[in-house]
Amino acid sequence: MADEKTLFQRIIDEEIPADIVHEDERCVAFRDNNPQAPVHLLVVPREPIPSLEAVSEDDAPLVGHLFVVARRLAEQEGIAEDGYRTVFNCGGAAGQTVDHLHLHLLGGRTMSWPPG
Repeated sequence: MADEKTLFQRIIDEEIPADIVHEDERCVAFRDNNPQAPVHLLVVPREPIPSLEAVSEDDAPLVGHLFVVARRLAEQEGIAEDGYRTVFNCGGAAGQTVDHLHLHLLGGRTMSWPPG
C-alpha cells in the first residue's frame, strides 16, 4: 500500500524503538540496526521524502541540515578527527532498502575505495 508508513517513519513516530542519538524539529538520527562500521548512524528527515530522486529545490535547506547534523554527530561520536563517510543510497541498485530519504554516517574504521 503506497501510503503505508515506512520503517523510518514508524521510528520517527515512536511506534518502533530505536537508539536515537539526535532529534530536532526537522530530523531524527539513530544507530543503524545492521552497522557497516563501528559508528553507523542514520540521519532521517521527519518529512517522508522517498529518495534523493524525489528531492526538490525546496528541500535544499532540509538536505543541508542533514549534513550539518551529521557533522555534529561525527564530533559527538569521536570520529570527526580521523574521518568519516556520509552516503545517500538512491534506488535498489544502489542499496536503498527503505523508501525514506536517509543519510548514512559511517566511521570508526578505515574506509576502502571504491565503496561498492
